[in-house]
Amino acid sequence: MAHWESVLNSPEANRFKDEIIAVGKKLWLRQYVDGNGGNISYRLTDNAVLCTPTMVSKGDLKREDISLVDLDGNQLAGGPPRTSEILLHLEIYKAVPEARAVVHCHPPHATAYAITGRVPPNCIVPEFEVFIGQVAVSPYETPGTKKFAETILPFVNKHNTVLLTNHGIVCWADTVTHAEWYAEVLETYCWTLLIASQLGTPLSFIPPDKATDLLRVKQRLGLPDARLELNEHQSCGQPEAQGAGGSVALPNDIEAIVNAVTRAVIAKLEENPTE
Repeated sequence: MAHWESVLNSPEANRFKDEIIAVGKKLWLRQYVDGNGGNISYRLTDNAVLCTPTMVSKGDLKREDISLVDLDGNQLAGGPPRTSEILLHLEIYKAVPEARAVVHCHPPHATAYAITGRVPPNCIVPEFEVFIGQVAVSPYETPGTKKFAETILPFVNKHNTVLLTNHGIVCWADTVTHAEWYAEVLETYCWTLLIASQLGTPLSFIPPDKATDLLRVKQRLGLPDARLELNEHQSCGQPEAQGAGGSVALPNDIEAIVNAVTRAVIAKLEENPTE
């Protein structure tokens, strides 16, 4: 125990604690977390992970709140009990060796997609394509359980961001700050799409050849994307429902149907104006 306390309070660990605290404040200020929601972790060594505590607002974190756990979730050092959802983080670390940091939070617009079982469409905003790309949706399980943690395993090697059904999102990266960036990029993208859907005009998509250029940029950055294994004509496919909900029409699908019906009705009235 003394060894792990020394590790937890080392200058290196304190540097990463400060980054966790700064990211927690950003999440809270952006209203990506409320109450004691959300959790953050950083893989300090191969077998030891810094993590936020349970029942503490991410806006109020202090160095002494951060604990150290092993890859089985056992608390090695630190006073406050570790977050109850650390198992989710640990499954990511075990499955993706290059993952060094995990952020879980509940940004409203991205969570709105998560509670409908939908993924946002691709090939609309370049920055989203490069840093996030295709998003997966994991099935619902009770948060904090091992079954919940394992729901992301089918997606972790080809995605850096997953929508958690009826819950929120989880992002992972090489640093805590970068994982938080992904949460920002996803939330802003989902928010922008929801605003665009209110303008009454179909969405404009990036052409497939230009989308392929973005995938090449992403590949050079070493970021995962399931589309890297597909041909260029498949890189901008429409998303499909994932999880238990089955296939549901997208907003632009519904708009196209309404427009088609409207045109048919107008054409019929023009043919038979007295009817």
